Amino acid sequence: MAITEPRPDDALTDFSKRLVDIEGVGKTVYVGGSGPAVVLMPEMPGISPDVVRLARWIRDAGFTVYLPSLFGVDGAFPTVADGEKVVRRACVSAEFRAFAGGGTSPITVWLRGLARTAMAECGGPGVGAIGLCFTGNFALTMTLEPAVIAPVVNHPSLPLDDPAGLEISDEDAATVRERVERDGLKVLAYRFDNDRWCTGRRFAAYRALLGDAFDGRVIPGETANPAPPPFFRDVVGCPHSVVTAHLIDQHGHPTLRARDEILDFLAERLGHEEH
Repeated sequence: MAITEPRPDDALTDFSKRLVDIEGVGKTVYVGGSGPAVVLMPEMPGISPDVVRLARWIRDAGFTVYLPSLFGVDGAFPTVADGEKVVRRACVSAEFRAFAGGGTSPITVWLRGLARTAMAECGGPGVGAIGLCFTGNFALTMTLEPAVIAPVVNHPSLPLDDPAGLEISDEDAATVRERVERDGLKVLAYRFDNDRWCTGRRFAAYRALLGDAFDGRVIPGETANPAPPPFFRDVVGCPHSVVTAHLIDQHGHPTLRARDEILDFLAERLGHEEH
């Protein structure tokens, strides 16, 4: 089977680099495309070329993609050592609550503000939100913002110390459940069946919270890219990143089908039909 070799570091020159201020907090956001807005959050340890590839697929499918820089070096494939440093910093950061008992990560307040900004700039019925790995569950928490109507939760890894936990406070979880029931939201999610960072127990917790609104899809781990970048090979150590590091860009492959299903979900929820 042909495996797509990872590209070298990506300068993101085909995106507009902006400093977006939300209530006095400024962060770099890469923006590209036209059409309804989609906020794509990076996975640990940052905006790798694989994440940028996904952003381009979203952009080229007819959406305006907003890619915020939350940690790591933008556009780089980090070394194992550098990636581990990024993880350690994020785990002790006040913006992220990586462990059980911490409740909702404060960074999600800023991300909800980004969704409001994107909605104001792009219009349409609402905004999509895609989380990956460390930011996976943030896509769910972002539905506390009414503009977010298409949440995609990919292999959510938080809380790191509770495989059956959800990275959200009880109060916020209740509010999200009420909104899902009131507005008919659907939550699309993906994981590999042998992912030790996002287990079946985690998906069971989502289903317990959201009921039939949770569409959790499981892909055989044996189909994952066997030659991911070093951080994913040596630190993550198992099939994990369905539509980025462990995706195989080959027609009919399960991971590429997952990408297409995500684009279809965005099109259905956001009202765009050409991709």
